[in-house]
Amino acid sequence: MLCSRGLGGLRARAAPLRPGRAGLGGLGAGIRARGVSTSWSPVGAAFNVKPQGRRLDLFGERRGLFGVPELSSPEGFRIAQENALRKTDLLVERARCTPPGPQTVLIFDELSDSLCRVADLADFVKIAHPEPAFREAAEEACRSIGTVVEKLNTNVELYQSLQKLLADEKLMDSLDPETRRVAELFMFDFEISGIHLDKEKRKRAVDLNVKILDLSSTFLMGTNFPTKIEKHLLPAHIHHNFVFTGDHVIIDGLHAEAPDPLVREAAYKIFLYPNADQLKCLEELLSSRDLLAKLVGYSTYSHRALQGTIAKNPETVMEFLEKLSDKLSERTIKDFEMIRGMKMKLNPQNSAVVHESEGLLGYVYCDFFQRADKPHQDCHFTIRGGRLKEDGDYQLPVVVLMLNLPHSSRNLPTLLTPGMMENLFHEMGHAMHSMLGRTRYQHVTGTRCPTDFAEVPSILMEYFANDYRVVNQFARHYQTGQSLPKNMVSRLCESKKVCAAADMQLQVFYATLDQIYHGKHPLRKSTTDILKETQEKFYGLPYVPNTAWQLRFSHLVGYGAKYYSYLMSRAVASMVWKECFLQDPFNRAAGERYRREMLAHGGGKEPMLMVQGMLQKCPSIDDFVSALVSDLDLDFETFLMDSE
Repeated sequence: MLCSRGLGGLRARAAPLRPGRAGLGGLGAGIRARGVSTSWSPVGAAFNVKPQGRRLDLFGERRGLFGVPELSSPEGFRIAQENALRKTDLLVERARCTPPGPQTVLIFDELSDSLCRVADLADFVKIAHPEPAFREAAEEACRSIGTVVEKLNTNVELYQSLQKLLADEKLMDSLDPETRRVAELFMFDFEISGIHLDKEKRKRAVDLNVKILDLSSTFLMGTNFPTKIEKHLLPAHIHHNFVFTGDHVIIDGLHAEAPDPLVREAAYKIFLYPNADQLKCLEELLSSRDLLAKLVGYSTYSHRALQGTIAKNPETVMEFLEKLSDKLSERTIKDFEMIRGMKMKLNPQNSAVVHESEGLLGYVYCDFFQRADKPHQDCHFTIRGGRLKEDGDYQLPVVVLMLNLPHSSRNLPTLLTPGMMENLFHEMGHAMHSMLGRTRYQHVTGTRCPTDFAEVPSILMEYFANDYRVVNQFARHYQTGQSLPKNMVSRLCESKKVCAAADMQLQVFYATLDQIYHGKHPLRKSTTDILKETQEKFYGLPYVPNTAWQLRFSHLVGYGAKYYSYLMSRAVASMVWKECFLQDPFNRAAGERYRREMLAHGGGKEPMLMVQGMLQKCPSIDDFVSALVSDLDLDFETFLMDSE
């Protein structure tokens, strides 16, 4: 799970999801000690070893979750909260009494860290723990800590202690660039929270933020809530594709991978059928965000949300999306024609991380395998951010990589599909960002950076996952040990470009819809009418009557006004790959430069400055668009060549 701003990054938590293909287009708990077999490749062995029955204690003795002693039971979350809040009170008092200087920033970061250490862990546990009692306790902890953060962000005395530092030009000039930027980021959090307002309006801002937290949680739950209908409403011959409870059928998703088109159609229309409560929740969420933005001095929520990002403002985002849409238009039309042709043919009737010289860098918990009640999401969670402690030691980062790989069977090991492998590389990109960052402050550690930069390291890893020179290092036949043939990998990679323009056009549509929803309010039409109008303009496939896809658009919570970030990050990743790694993906000098210029800073440096440092130029919107479009060019000779 990626963190962003607020004290310690608690305000805008990115949803642990990736932009999938199974949307409108329909395209589609602890670590255990493991014994390792070397009969396959090292990576294959890591995925297929069996649990040995005894939990591995990361910190050297048997303790609570992630080494937090209080968390040996759900009740521990309340204790952890109380401890964090007591420490918060002490730190607030220290901040108020400490003369302005570098120590001010350190106190703020420690304050942020004390809250984040509970909230970040709870963020993961509330969706991933197998026991409901733990999930419920973690959910309550998230809400409680989030409420405290919003109150702190409107605490006048706390603000004044920081304001004294920023108002002293001589003192600010004496600070190193990272400390200065972190001080400015903390001040930015105060400003967007309405610290400049009178007491009554500040309270209104806190109340709105807490309301938004609650609405976000409710909406997110609703996006995944299954739809139940009477089974007689579905054709009998497709019943076996769904789950039954009594006389009802449970539709829990779009079933986009189902081979039967009738199953896909039924699931699409039923799962996306408008739900009045979910629609009301979305409208209230959008309205509350707009009220908050206007209350603290912004014309729209988008203008507030995009401060400090690569894009800077919604006008730049729309310029990027419209230019990209124009470039994609002809390719998308061809993709749709090819899809229709294919349709007619098919249906004529219709880990612990150690550096070779620097030693231990941090810990990666790997929660890779499926289990009951585990969310079907591949995600990265920060459990503890890295930071330089006052005693000079570095607080090592702790993260979780959560996947949903199938378990091995008696006859087969766990075999990864290309998509699973790509997802693993993607999430590992986030983990590398967390592990290799060495920021002084946890407020800007690893993935705590602007959203349109946070996905760059993860998407860049996808390019490595699609390069034969990389794949050949580990991909083996599980029985013979034979490497994958180069032409097979090349054809597979080229096949991913088939209909890729249409897929990218879909992302443009999603991002544009997100911008409109978070633009000028009151909205001129209903959210469903806006969906229909935007789909017709920015996608190409017609809107299906009596559906409300936006009510399942969970990214509206974590990526409100920032969904474009996936496309922007992909553009940056594409440029970094082509200019730095395409010639040699194992180039050590390029890798060290990548760490030095991009990964090491977390959010402690302006994102565009990191991009410039890596690319040695300042890319324009046209450069971003060109990078994305050039990735779509299909090498037909590779794609069509004989598999032998």
